Amino acid sequence: MTTMNLDTQVRDIAANMPGAAELFRQSGISFCCGGKMPLAEAAKAQGLEPEALLAQLFALQEDANREAPTETLALIDYVLDRYHETHRRELESLIPLAQRVETVHGDHDEAPLGITAALIALHDELDSHMMKEEQVLFPIMRAGNVAALAGPLAVMRDDHHAATDLLRGIEHASNGLTLPEGACGSWTALYTGLRKLGDDLVAHIHLEETVLFPRFEPEAA
Repeated sequence: MTTMNLDTQVRDIAANMPGAAELFRQSGISFCCGGKMPLAEAAKAQGLEPEALLAQLFALQEDANREAPTETLALIDYVLDRYHETHRRELESLIPLAQRVETVHGDHDEAPLGITAALIALHDELDSHMMKEEQVLFPIMRAGNVAALAGPLAVMRDDHHAATDLLRGIEHASNGLTLPEGACGSWTALYTGLRKLGDDLVAHIHLEETVLFPRFEPEAA
């Protein structure tokens, strides 16, 4: 995200800043159904000092992507190994787990109804997106052909917006990944896995949008 201040909506911060979603959960701030609230208002509603919360978010911003390599080709390899393979592996296990929870607990007042469909949609979106990166975008980047990247980069950014919207749908279906009292092991494992998947995906998108892609903009050539 290019700017962040006390007027920024918490849903936008959670969707774009690695670590922000977990900070909001710990602070009792909803970024799902109540996510259109400005940061200052959300902080005050929880008895928090808005400026202090903003400072914590800026600290997260400074830490984001710190573990990623700086050299471009190594950075591409890092994205493939750290995020592409991880997303594929985790979604393959989370979808049947979500199906089990919906089937067994579908009559529970807090059942995450629709979460399986939302995960399948995210799986399909990410599978298409990552294949385009692997087969088109990254090979062009490795070849250093900046002139050919304007169209593919625009498509990748549109894909990022679509994936972010699907993540919001998962947050909504799961009531912000809030477990009901007495939740079973499968339900607990599902929400634990979804929290990690969401955090990883936000970090993945942030790394590409703020570090990798700008290196291949025409003005950077």
